Amino acid sequence: MFHLAWPWMALLLPLPWILLRLRRTAEPAGSALYLPFAESVATPAATATLPRGLVALLAAAWALLVLAAMRPQWLGQPLPVPTKGRQIMLAIDCSGSMATQDMGGASRLEIVQIVAGRFIDRRQGDQIGLILFGTRPYLQAPLTTDLATVHQFLDEAVVGIAGPQTAIGDAIGLAIKQLRQREHTGGASMHQSVLILLTDGGNDAGVMPPLEAARLAAQVGLRIFTIGVGAAPQQSLFGFTTGNTDLNVGLLKKIASITGGEYFRATSPEALEAIYRRINELEPTAGHKQWLRPTAEWFTWPLALALLLSVPAAWLMAERL
Repeated sequence: MFHLAWPWMALLLPLPWILLRLRRTAEPAGSALYLPFAESVATPAATATLPRGLVALLAAAWALLVLAAMRPQWLGQPLPVPTKGRQIMLAIDCSGSMATQDMGGASRLEIVQIVAGRFIDRRQGDQIGLILFGTRPYLQAPLTTDLATVHQFLDEAVVGIAGPQTAIGDAIGLAIKQLRQREHTGGASMHQSVLILLTDGGNDAGVMPPLEAARLAAQVGLRIFTIGVGAAPQQSLFGFTTGNTDLNVGLLKKIASITGGEYFRATSPEALEAIYRRINELEPTAGHKQWLRPTAEWFTWPLALALLLSVPAAWLMAERL
C-alpha cells in the first residue's frame, strides 16, 4: 500500500511562485553592486520570458523535491511481532521411577512428554527452557522463543538419561543459575520468571537441600510450581500398597509455599492436562499480538529524478545567460 509519511510537506509546493510574487526589483543606488542580468532571472516579469521547456523542467524538479520530502513509502502486509513474555523453566524428572506405567497405559514420562509438550506449544510469546534431572540436573534447552525445539528436546528425553535417583534441590539450583545469567545479559527480571518442577519422588540425591534452594529462589523472586505425578497409593485386598508411594508431597508443598507458587497432584493424564491449564491461567502468556508493517522508503526515486532534471535545466540556464 502506498503511503506518504509527511504529507504536510506538500505545503511547500507553491513556495517558488510565492517568492517570485513577493520579490521586487530594486533600482541600483550609491555604490551598490549592479548586476545587469539580475532582473532577467529574478523578477516575475523575467520569468515569463523563460523558455517553456526550462520552466517545465524547473517546476518538475521542484515538485519531485517536494514529493521526496513527503517521504513516499510502500507498506507491506502486517506481520506479527514476537512480544516479550515470561521466562519459564521446565524441570522434568527423568529418574528410573518415571518408567512406571500407572497413569493410563504409558509410562509417567511418556504422558508428561505429551501433556507438557502441548503446554509448551501454547506459550507463544514466552521464553521456555528445559532442565532434565535425575541423579544430576542437565540443561537440555536454554531459555528460547523457539518452542518447537524445546518440544523436540522434551520428546527426545528418556528415562535414566540423568541417572536413576532424584536431585530436586540441584534442579532448582540449576534453574536459578540459568535465570541469573540470563538476567545479567539483558534478559527479563527474575520476578518475571517461573519454574515448573515435575517429579514422582522425593529428594534422594544431589548437593543442595531442596528447601535451601527454595529459599534462595524466593530471595531472587523465582516462583516455583511443583507437580507430583503417579497413581495415588492404594491398599490392595492382599495388603499390598500400589501406586506412587515414593512421592514426597510435604516437600513439594513446602517448596511451592516458600516461593509463592502452588503444588499440584496428577494421578492421570487428564489431571495433568488440567494442571497445565491451571498454570496457564495463573501465568498468562504475553497477551495480544503486536503487528508491524514492513516499510520500504521510496523518497530516493523522486530525489534522483529531480537531480537528473536539474542537469538539463542548468544547461538551459547557462545557455540563456
